[in-house]
Order: sequence, then C-alpha cells, then structure tokens
Amino acid sequence: MGNDIDMDEQEKTVLDWFEGKGEKISRLAGAVIRALLVVLLVSIPSVLLPGVSTDTAQMVALIAIFAAALTIFEYASTYPSLVEFRDAPPFNRVRFVSLFITVFLLTVIVRGTIEPTTLTRFVTAVGSLIGQAIDFPYSPVRLIVLMLPENTTVEHMILIRTAAGISYLISLLTLAIFLILIRIQGWPNSGKPFNVWVNMPTFDPTAGGDVVARLIRDARLNIILGFLLPFLIPATVKAASSVFVPFTLDSPQTLIWTMSAWAFLPASLFMRGMAMGRVADMIKEKRRFENGEYGQDGLQPA
Repeated sequence: MGNDIDMDEQEKTVLDWFEGKGEKISRLAGAVIRALLVVLLVSIPSVLLPGVSTDTAQMVALIAIFAAALTIFEYASTYPSLVEFRDAPPFNRVRFVSLFITVFLLTVIVRGTIEPTTLTRFVTAVGSLIGQAIDFPYSPVRLIVLMLPENTTVEHMILIRTAAGISYLISLLTLAIFLILIRIQGWPNSGKPFNVWVNMPTFDPTAGGDVVARLIRDARLNIILGFLLPFLIPATVKAASSVFVPFTLDSPQTLIWTMSAWAFLPASLFMRGMAMGRVADMIKEKRRFENGEYGQDGLQPA
C-alpha cells in the first residue's frame, strides 16, 4: 500500500514537472510570435515604400530589434514589467491589430503617390471619402489640416486629410469593438481570476485610499485625455509653429507614424480608461458578494 502511494506521488511530481515545462515553452513560443509580429509592424513602411535610404533602413531595423527584445522579455516572463493587461486578452490584441491596420493602410496610401497600383488607388479613394466626411468644422481632421503651413500644396493637404480621416475612423472602430467585447463577453472574465499585479503593474493598490475610487478617478482621467488629445495635439503643433520650424509632414515615414500615433495613442488611453472602469466594477461586485448584499441565488434583493 505504501509503495502504491509513493508511486502515485512520483507520477504526480513527474506530471507537474512536464506541465510546468510545457507552460514555459508555450509562453516562450507565444512571446516569440508576438515579437515577430512587432518586427513586421515596425518594418511595414520601410518594406513597402520605394526609395528608402540605407540609413533609414538600418534605423528601422535597430528599432525593430529593440521592440522585439522588449516583447520577448515581457511576455516570456512570469512577472509583469511594463505592458498592462498582459494576461487579459484581447485588450492588447485589439490595440495591436488597430495599429497594424492603420500603419498598413497609410503605407499603401503613401506608396500610391510614388508608384500607383489598383490597390493604392482603391485605398486612397476610400480614405479620401472618409476624410471628406469627417472634415467638418472643429473636427480633429479639420484641425490636422489647419495645422499645416500656409504654403502647403493642395495635393499634400488632401493626402494629409486622407491619412487623418482613415486613421481616426480606425481608432473609433477600435473603441467600438472593445466596448462590444466588454458588454458581450464580460471582459476581462475569461474563466480565470484577474490578477491586478500582473495586468496592471503600474497601479499600486497599496498606495493609499480606496482602490475603487482611485481606479474610477484614473479611468475618467484616461477617457478625458483620450477624447481631448486628437484636438489638443494639432492645436499645440499649430501654436508651436510660430516659434519653431513648421510641421510639414513631407517625409513619407514621418507622415505614416505621426498620423498613426495621433489616432492610436488617444484611442489607447480611452481603452485603458474603459478597462480600468471595468476592473473597478468587478471589485465593487466582489465586495457586494462578500458583504452579503446578494442572496443565495446570486440576485440582489429588491
């Protein structure tokens, strides 16, 4: 009987060892795949645009290697570092896909000004319609156009408006998709506990004050910033152009990454605010259950 128990314990130990090794290998493989996707994202403009100089290609390669190393270090590690909601998919996946589509479409549009093809003409036509539709008074796209110097050519202004329109529309669609995921799938509930330390490494729950109140405050701040930044950035650049060199966006890669960042960063802040608000709601619900505010059937008494 004793030998049987020892054999069961040994088998369990071996199985646990293989399970732990399998989890580490799976985590490392996922980190490598994410790193390759990040390299692809960073390299898209340099690969698709013609006439890229050697210095620019080397700089892009260096940035891509650094971004890949950071991604592998973050996702292969058990402990958190910088990336928020790392173990709460699809938060970061939605953001990455949004940025990837934005950079790719803007690269196709800019390539069309140098080497037109059927694809570039189609994307440019769609982007132009979107830019015209969103270009109304006091809109972020109108502010981007007004940010340009007075000597900007009509062709370049139309290109900027097209890029701004398609970037801003993708950011709005990203927010809508994430809101649907929160409402329908109940994000971040995915059948496993939500670890605040791993998914929110920059948030210190022991810093003082009520955690829920702090989360709600930070959520509102992120949402406000996400809403205002598309308006504030062009206004700030326009005001600074009277002192510094005007921001012309003549370089193709500068145009692509500037327009992508202008639309992506506010949307990312908005998503972060929505996510923090969702975490605050989860904590409040858990407190209600622990305080007995719900009955045995899980319903709140009338």
